[in-house]
Amino acid sequence: MIPAILRLAAAIALAYAAGKLVSKIKLPAILGWLIAGMILGPHALQLLNVSLLDMKWYQTSNHVLECAVGLMIGTEIIWKNIKRSGNQIIVITVAESLVTFAVVTLTFGVIFYIFQIPLYLAAIMGSIALATAPAPSLSIVREFHTNGPVTKTLIPLAAIDDIIGVVIFFTIISIVSAQISASAMPVYMIILTPVLPVLIGLVIGIPAGFLFKKTSSANLCFIELCLFILLAAICGFIFNTYILPEPVLNFMLIGMAFSAAFSNIIPEEQLSTLMKKFNPVLGFALIAVILNLGAPLDYHLILGAGIFTVIYILSRAFGKYSGAYLGARLSHSPEVIRRYLGFTLLPHSGVSLVFTGIAVAALEGPAPDCAHIIQGTIAAAAVINEIIAVILAQKAFKWAGEIPECDAAV
Repeated sequence: MIPAILRLAAAIALAYAAGKLVSKIKLPAILGWLIAGMILGPHALQLLNVSLLDMKWYQTSNHVLECAVGLMIGTEIIWKNIKRSGNQIIVITVAESLVTFAVVTLTFGVIFYIFQIPLYLAAIMGSIALATAPAPSLSIVREFHTNGPVTKTLIPLAAIDDIIGVVIFFTIISIVSAQISASAMPVYMIILTPVLPVLIGLVIGIPAGFLFKKTSSANLCFIELCLFILLAAICGFIFNTYILPEPVLNFMLIGMAFSAAFSNIIPEEQLSTLMKKFNPVLGFALIAVILNLGAPLDYHLILGAGIFTVIYILSRAFGKYSGAYLGARLSHSPEVIRRYLGFTLLPHSGVSLVFTGIAVAALEGPAPDCAHIIQGTIAAAAVINEIIAVILAQKAFKWAGEIPECDAAV
């Protein structure tokens, strides 16, 4: 175990250095972390090899860090600050989710009809396409200190978007499983998967908020915060291991709900002081989580990407952008949101790879050819799309005028 910990520590140090190098050319540090993960992962230098990535302690610690990263979103969801635009955010989120699902599903529906591939596969790909990885865009928000309508819309949207994506994906995969195999996903799983992480976060976050409010020492409050994050993660482990038939809980969503709960209880001044104390932990957690995101990505897939991968990337990008634009128009949002929000929603890895693994597990018995199509298409898309999406997300904040001049790219 000690050698594995040393390998991980070396990988994190190298990822940090890569982020610093990338920042020198005015690109997001996350791009360096992501590329470092690919280079150091099992498909290249193997510093982060398969045995390390599969170790229980590694996966457990990564889930705890995902909970911590969730604070980057949850602490920005202050009800009194967003209630004026609450309907706007819901309209945009629903529109971009449904349009993305419709565009990708219909596009592949036509293609699969021509190639005589089962049409249910198009619906599965459409549901996977809904997944948005909030960490890349939000790490750009953090690194470049972005501020403005796009930033303020993206942060709460990221939380709602994940919930909608989980609901639609598990509904589709359950219906398909019922049709092609004897074992359908239980209905309670469809309900629990998006709801349970939020409930866990709220149950832990509300009492935490009242305790923080009574704690006068900033250092003690920081220690309490770390302990509560650990407690929230432990609750997630218990449900994943002993209650749910398979481990599908989104730990970042647990962290979002937990931090949103206590952030709406304690005074804003105390919240600001607490997060300043927590920032070094959050920075470390971000590097580790993005490194883990990049490690499974096989750069060889870029060369082997087929036409399905290209169509998937383009149709998903069109769906995300046009859906966000439509939602912004329907909700009478500012022009800057209509033009640029969609670009910040393009990052896709992480949740999409989890969805892909679940879909492949459901299909590999009754429909192995379909499982192979999904696995190859989404895995290749994850590599290509993530690099392009991170750059476009940063450019979108710049085009929107939300990156301060001192941080803007030249």
